[in-house]
This record gives sequence, C-alpha cells and structure tokens, in this order.
Amino acid sequence: MGDRTPPRSVLIIVTRRIGDVLLATPLMRSVRRAWPETALDALVFEGSQGVIAANPDVRRILTVPERPDAFAHLAFLLKLARRYDVALSTLHGDRPTLYAFLAGRWRAGLLNATPREAWKQRFLHQWVPFDNWNTHTVRMNLALAGVLGIEPRHEVVVSWSSEEARQAEALLGGAAAGPIAVLHPFPRFNYKMWHRAGWLEAAAWLAARGHRIVLSGGGEPAELAYVADLARDMPPGTLNLAGRLSLGAAGCVLARAAVYLGPDTALTHMAAALGTPTVAFYGPTDPVKWGPWPMGHVSSANPWRRVGSQTVGRVRLVQGNAPCAPCHNEGCERNVESFSDCLLDLPAARVTAAIREVTGMPA
Repeated sequence: MGDRTPPRSVLIIVTRRIGDVLLATPLMRSVRRAWPETALDALVFEGSQGVIAANPDVRRILTVPERPDAFAHLAFLLKLARRYDVALSTLHGDRPTLYAFLAGRWRAGLLNATPREAWKQRFLHQWVPFDNWNTHTVRMNLALAGVLGIEPRHEVVVSWSSEEARQAEALLGGAAAGPIAVLHPFPRFNYKMWHRAGWLEAAAWLAARGHRIVLSGGGEPAELAYVADLARDMPPGTLNLAGRLSLGAAGCVLARAAVYLGPDTALTHMAAALGTPTVAFYGPTDPVKWGPWPMGHVSSANPWRRVGSQTVGRVRLVQGNAPCAPCHNEGCERNVESFSDCLLDLPAARVTAAIREVTGMPA
C-alpha cells in the first residue's frame, strides 16, 4: 500500500484493555508521521480511552462497551459502515476483525494463522500472522505499519492535557519539591499482585533515603480500600492519590517521579515509556510479549528475554521467585482471582536492589 496516495482517514481498532491501547500508540504515531494530513481515529472499549484522550496523533476516539446492548451495538455498526479509507485491527478476535471489515474500504489486521480462523481472512485485504509467543505487542502492532508501507515508529506515547497537568501539580502540592517515589500496589487481577509486607518494606526503604511516597491506583472500590489500608501503615507524609487521577494526570505524576514501582499494569508501561526509573514485578506474564517498552528502544528486536530478571534502559524487570515463571497462567489456580506464588514469595530485598540498580541510590 506504500505506493498509493495517502488515505484521507484511518481507523485503528484496539478493543481491549488500557495497556493494549497504550501499546498501540507506536502504530498511531507511525501513521501520523507518515501521513500528517490523514485523519486518524481510534476505536476502543469504553473506559480505556483516557490513555489516549490527549494523544496528539489521534483526531477522534470512538468507544464501544465491552458488553454492548444488542440494539445499540447494531446502531453503532451501521454508523461505522465504510466511514474510513483504511481500517486496521490490532487484535485477532472476531469483533475487532468485524469492526475493520465494516469500517474500512481497505482493511488489514492481525489474525491467527489456523484453519479454524481462516474464515476471517475474507474480511481483510491483507493480514499478518499473530504471534503470541515470540513477538512483543509493540512489534506485533508495528507489523501493520509494514503492511501500509510506512516507517515504523517505536515510541509509546504517554500524553496529558494542560488541565491534567494542573490537576497533577495541585494534588502533589509540596510533595513535588523533593524526590517522589510512585508505588502502584493494586493490579486489576490478583495473579499480578505483590504482597503487602513487601510494599511496606520498600516504602520504608525509600522514605529513609529522602523520598516521599505517592500511592497511585484506580477508582474501583476494592482498589480504593486496599490502597487506603496500605497507606495507614506507610511512612509519614505518604500521599494517597488512588482514585484521584485521570490516566493523563497519572502520566504527569509519573514523569515527575524519581522512581516507580509496580506490577504488570498500564501505569508500569506508562512509567517505562516516560523514561522514569522503573521497577516492574512480573510473575506469570511473559516479558517477551508484555514487558514494558522502554523509552528510546527503537530496535526491531524484542527488548526482553523470557526468563530471568533483567534491565533495559531505565527499566528493571524483576521476575518472580519460581522456576516455572513465566508460566503464562492466570495465577497458580489458573483463574484471575487466584494469586501467584512466584510473586508472593518475592522478597523486598530483591526490589530494593532493583531500585538501587535503576536509580543509583545508596544501599
């Protein structure tokens, strides 16, 4: 497609979680840099749009519920019909492929190269085999830039509005005068959870070295309760911002941080992309596919190995304490509500050692 006149409009479809939307921003940037006059829109699930709300590469964000009402969904599909010159699906599922088919006069996407899913190939003009094992999500998305014949851009874009910057500064208040350490203790799923004692020990270690602790988190009741309970035993002066920040404002706070600690979650990817010294806890999750994409990593190679704790740029990935990690399972009981022993057994001493490595702090 590279020899054709630039399209007037492009839709990029990322109907999954916040982290998936964030890791599609390199593809969005690739389209914007190659075709600056093209109108670029994104289609995402409701609730995930905040991570690109201020993205300068995106003109308009379309949202659809993860579990839509049948009649409302039909009306949405009818409005989508052939609105775009090009539609790109970054996911291999049925729904994103259908969205691409309906929305674009020319369509491309990722698909599983299996006989069972061969029927989807008829919906796309070009497709790329989806690799869930050996290709990082950023590189997988950028394969669609190759289909378009445009130069891939590897920058994960974290953005915020001026109003979100003001919100972040107001909430930080006097904390911004000295070094802050942002801790994100509560992932969406239990199988990514580190233990309470570890968070308290790491926070005390950071506070003893002059850092004010800032806790981040979303607004779900369970998360708010967990972070509030943790905050009560944190060092004096700890600032609990759980539920008080938009994703853009959270990005602004991360950009101010001297160090960030968190599990495999969207904020961890944001911190890494911003170049903030980052310590990321990974248990069952495969770093090859889902490791944080470090700021400035422009190689076509994956940044991470599958096994072992490792450092790339300003990111230290600390893998859980078990020979089975990464097992790719959702917890030791193989459901999202179960926990992962490799993370529950991860000692705080390994985390503080990782902090020293990415920041140069004294022991």
